Amino acid sequence: MLTSVAPGSATCEGDPMSEISTNQPFGTPTWIDLGVPDLDRAKAFYRALFGWEYEQVSTASGPLVLCLLRGRRVAALRPVSAADVEGESWWHPYLATDDCDGAVRRITDSGGTLLAPPSELADLARTAVVADPVGARFSLWQGRTLPGCELVNEPCTLVRNDLATPAPEPARRFYSDVFGFTLDGNDAVPDLDFTFLRRPDGHEIGGIFGTPQATASRWQTVFEVADTDELVTLARGAGGTADAPEDAPYGRMAALTDPFGTAFSVITRPPVRFTSSEPSAS
Repeated sequence: MLTSVAPGSATCEGDPMSEISTNQPFGTPTWIDLGVPDLDRAKAFYRALFGWEYEQVSTASGPLVLCLLRGRRVAALRPVSAADVEGESWWHPYLATDDCDGAVRRITDSGGTLLAPPSELADLARTAVVADPVGARFSLWQGRTLPGCELVNEPCTLVRNDLATPAPEPARRFYSDVFGFTLDGNDAVPDLDFTFLRRPDGHEIGGIFGTPQATASRWQTVFEVADTDELVTLARGAGGTADAPEDAPYGRMAALTDPFGTAFSVITRPPVRFTSSEPSAS
């Protein structure tokens, strides 16, 4: 089904299997937000790329702008000062938990750091900000009225998060110890230091890149798009930057930045090909 989108924005098609209505299993990347110094400019940029609409809610720490696709909440923007986004900027991931306070204890017991204690984000969720032992920041999300992203794995929504770090071994130990993730190598690209992270039920939630040249450890966000080449053109025209698209083993990708220097990637994955009469889900 073709949905209505903002003029000039990418086409985003719906898929019922991408809809989320319940809290996700422990450790699943379930929400993302971004601090920006100019909300109006950020809203215009991401509307041009993804066709997002917006809804503002009040929280104890200030306004929060929810990003909507077909009326479903898929991300958030929050105002920050220009000084807060100097240098590298990234979309911030939240990992699911049904016990935010207990998860904080597990994280600190395993060598992580508590940066902001658990608190209520309006009536949406209970959250906390933490860092892993290699310095990568992320948050915890215990859904209240919002389970997290209500659409995923379809064009114009979150499709995956990967950790890039110059110290992959302690990162692998930490995420395995805290969240029970299994660690699997990447046979498709044997020359790449990449480890798949999978929940105990076998579901892949992302991975860890060993990047010796990196100056810091960061969780990176990838959005699904219908046409990577089109998104590159849209991003450049809307005030962002974009590298030339490249074909990777899992789809056609490009690295982008928004007008504030926020780095993220987009991917167009190849169509799923069923090999039997049984349906499969990504």
